[in-house]
Parts: sequence; structure tokens; C-alpha cells
Amino acid sequence: MLARLFARHGRPKVIRSDNGPEFIAFELTEWLESLGSQTYHIEPGKPCQNSFGESFHNRLRHECLSCEEFWSVEHARVVLESWREEYNTEHLHSLLGYLTPAEFAAAQETQQPALAPA
Repeated sequence: MLARLFARHGRPKVIRSDNGPEFIAFELTEWLESLGSQTYHIEPGKPCQNSFGESFHNRLRHECLSCEEFWSVEHARVVLESWREEYNTEHLHSLLGYLTPAEFAAAQETQQPALAPA
């Protein structure tokens, strides 16, 4: 998934994450470094250092994961993809000027102002 995102949007200079095993795994860190990206891990017990990520994970947990009982890995994939699609194409985000992420990204790609002036 990361490789696809990098191909579409470009490789980030830095990826900030918590210290969960999926983010500090040697293979992931080594792969990112081979691409020229760096990793930055927040201090343990300091979620405010990654507030956007923590906010997203909190929303995912409360709006999707805690509401479902997954019967299989495939069922989890279907439910999570449906939630991801809704989150990106229907859910308005105040920090994006009440646009959906898809609308905001489209405006950025065409280099049109996405947010109305304050």
C-alpha cells in the first residue's frame, strides 16, 4: 500500500509514527531508508506528538472497529474498505475547510485553492 501511495503522490521525506511494532519493524524502516525516506518515532507516552495520526486512529476505532465483529480477514477487508471510502469521499473534515479528503486532494492536484480565505 505504501509503495502505491508513493507512486501516486511521491515519496515523503519523513514518516512520523508511534512506536507500535508495525512502525518500528526493521523491514519497514530498512525499506523506507532504501527509498530515501526517514522515519521519526514519537516519544513513548506522548501521543500529542502525532496528533493527526492519533485522531485518525481514534476515529477509525470508534466509527468502525468497535462497531463490528469480524468473521474473517476478508470480511474485515470489506468493512474497512467501505469505511475508508466513506471517510475519504463523504465525510466532511473541518480542517480541510469542510471538504472531503477526495475533494481536497483534487483541488490540490489542480492547484486551485481548496480552502476559502478566512
